[in-house]
Amino acid sequence: SSPMFPMLTILSMFYYICLRRRARTGTRGEVMNSRRAIESNHRTLPLTVVVQQYAKEVLDFSSHYGSENSMSYTMWNLAGMPNVYPSSGDFTQTAVFRMYGKWWEQCASAPQPFRRTPLNFHSQDYVELAFEEPVYPTAIDVLETYHPGAVIRILACSLNPFSQNPPAEVRWEVLWSGEPTKTLTPQARQFSPSIKQINFATNLIRLEINSSLLEYYTELDAVVLHGVKERPILSLYKMPVIDINDLSDSDEEKDMCESGSLCKRCGGSSLKEHTGNGFFDKLPYELIQLIVSHLTLPDLCRLAQTSKLLYQHCCDPLQYIQLSLQCYWSRLTDASLECLQSRCTLIQRLNMSWCGNKGAITITGFCSFMKVCGSELVCLELACCHFLNEACIEVIAQTCPNLQELNLSSCDRLHPQAFNHISKMSGLRRLILYRTKIEQTAMLSILTFCTELRHLNLGSCVMIEDYDLIASMISAKCKKLRSLDLWRCKNMTEKGLTELVSGCRLLEELDLGWCSTLQSSTGCFVHLARQLPSLRKLFLTANRTVCDSDIEELANNCQHLQHIDILGTRMVSPASLRKLLQSCKKLLLLDVSFCSQIDYQAVQELTVHFPNVSIKKSFTQ
Repeated sequence: SSPMFPMLTILSMFYYICLRRRARTGTRGEVMNSRRAIESNHRTLPLTVVVQQYAKEVLDFSSHYGSENSMSYTMWNLAGMPNVYPSSGDFTQTAVFRMYGKWWEQCASAPQPFRRTPLNFHSQDYVELAFEEPVYPTAIDVLETYHPGAVIRILACSLNPFSQNPPAEVRWEVLWSGEPTKTLTPQARQFSPSIKQINFATNLIRLEINSSLLEYYTELDAVVLHGVKERPILSLYKMPVIDINDLSDSDEEKDMCESGSLCKRCGGSSLKEHTGNGFFDKLPYELIQLIVSHLTLPDLCRLAQTSKLLYQHCCDPLQYIQLSLQCYWSRLTDASLECLQSRCTLIQRLNMSWCGNKGAITITGFCSFMKVCGSELVCLELACCHFLNEACIEVIAQTCPNLQELNLSSCDRLHPQAFNHISKMSGLRRLILYRTKIEQTAMLSILTFCTELRHLNLGSCVMIEDYDLIASMISAKCKKLRSLDLWRCKNMTEKGLTELVSGCRLLEELDLGWCSTLQSSTGCFVHLARQLPSLRKLFLTANRTVCDSDIEELANNCQHLQHIDILGTRMVSPASLRKLLQSCKKLLLLDVSFCSQIDYQAVQELTVHFPNVSIKKSFTQ
C-alpha cells in the first residue's frame, strides 16, 4: 500500500471539515453554486452594475448634540446627500454626537465600568441608516467633515426596514471594525475602509462610534452605500482561503450565537462524563473562582464544557454579580436570557443597553428574567432598549427593591405613562432620562418619592412644560443632588435656577447648555456662582448673555471648577478668562468656540500661560 494513502485521507478529512464549517454560514443553494462555479471556472463572468446610494432615512441613534425639534447638529442630517463635504469645520448641518474625549468619563456622574467587558468592545455611540434598495455591499464611504476618526465599526443587517415581510431571523454582520484612533488633523475626509463580503443583501447599515481620543466633537455629513443587486459570483468561483483558526470556535461573536446557543453550550446536559479534573481538584474553591472571574462571558461558556468541576464554577451565581451584555447586543435573544436566568439570581449590576431591538427580546422574555433576577439588582442600564413598554417598567419597580441606578437614555419610544412607575423606586440615586418622553406629572411624582437622588439627567426631555416647577421641586426634595443635566431644557427662567441652586448646595455638575431662556442680566449666573462652592463642571453652552461679571464670580467662588463651556457668548473678554484660569487651578477644559471676543490669537496666548488646560475654539471653513 502507498504511504501517500493515509496522508491523502487526512487531507480529505481536513478539507471536508473546512467545507462543513463554511456550509454553516451558507445555504444549501450557495454550497451547490460554489461547486458548480468551481467545476465550470472557464465561463465568462457577467458584468454587474454597482448601485451607489445615500441614506434615505435615519432609523435609530444613541445620542446627538442637537435638539429633538430642529435639524441643527442632529443625526437626521445623515439622511440624503452631503450638506457640507468637502468643506471642513464646525457646521450645524452635520450629525454630531453628544460627547467626545475623556471629559465625560472623568465626571462623578459617569457610571462605573463593568468587569468582563471584552477588550475589543469600544463602541460608545451608534446610528442606524436605511437605504432605498437592498444590495450586496461592495464599499461604504463615510463623509467626515470635522475631527474624523470616530467610526470604529460598520455593520449590515438582514432586515429590510421598508418591507412588510420581516425575515424569520434578523442577522447582523460586521463589515469592518477598527480601534479608536486619533487623527492628526481635524480636516474633512472620505473614510472608505475595506469591507467584508456578506451573503445577504442589505439596506440597513449601522455605524458605531468611539470619540474618546478626539480633541473635539466629530461631525459626519453623509454615508454612501455601494453594492450590487445580485450576489457577486466572483467569490463563488474562487476557492476559499481557509485559515486553520477557522476550525476553532474562538470567534467571540459566533459564541454569542443565534437563538441563545451561547447558553445551550453551557448547559450540563451536553457535558461528557469526565472522571478527572486535572490538578484543579487540589486548588481551593475561592482560588478557582478568582481565576474564572477574569474570563469574558463566551470564555466562561467554553470553559464550562471542559469538566464538571469547571462547569460548577462557571455557573456559580457569584460569577455573575455584575454583567454587561451590551457588547453582545446583536446576538442577545429571549433564549439567551432564559439560559442566563439561573446564573443571575445574585446579580447586582446589569447592562443591557442597546439589546433586544428588532424583536430579539420580547416583553415576556425580559419580564421573566427580571422576576427571577431582579431582587438584588442595584444598577440597571437599559439605554436605547426599544422593546421596553410600561409593563417592563412596572415589573422593574416590583421586582427590584434595591435598585439605585436606572438608565433609560434614548428610550424615546417608551410611552409617557410608563414613567409613572419610577416613583415606586424610592431608593434611586442615579436616574438617566435623556431623550425620553417623560411628562411633567410623572417627573414631579418621581421627585416627590425619590429623595435620595444624587445624579439626574433630564437632557432633551421636551415633553416637560415647566422646568421652573421641576427645578423648584428638585430644590425642595433632592438636597443630596451632586449632578444635574438640563441640556436643551428650553423654558427654565432665572426663577427656577435661583431656587435650584439655593436648595441643592452640594451640586458638583450642572449642565445648562442651550437653555436659552436664562438671562445673565437677571443676576442668575452670579447667584449660581455664589451658591455652589463645590462646582466642578458648568456648561452654559450657547447662552449668548453670559458676560465678564459672571466669569469673574465663578473665578472668585468656584475654585474647584474642572470643565466649563461658554460656547457662543459675545460678552466675555480674554481678561476675564485669564482671571478664571488663574483662580481655578484644577481647570482642564474650557470651550470658547464661537465666542466673538476670543480670537485664535487670544486662545494661543492663554494656552501658552496655562498649558494644562485644553482650550477649545472650533472653526468653519
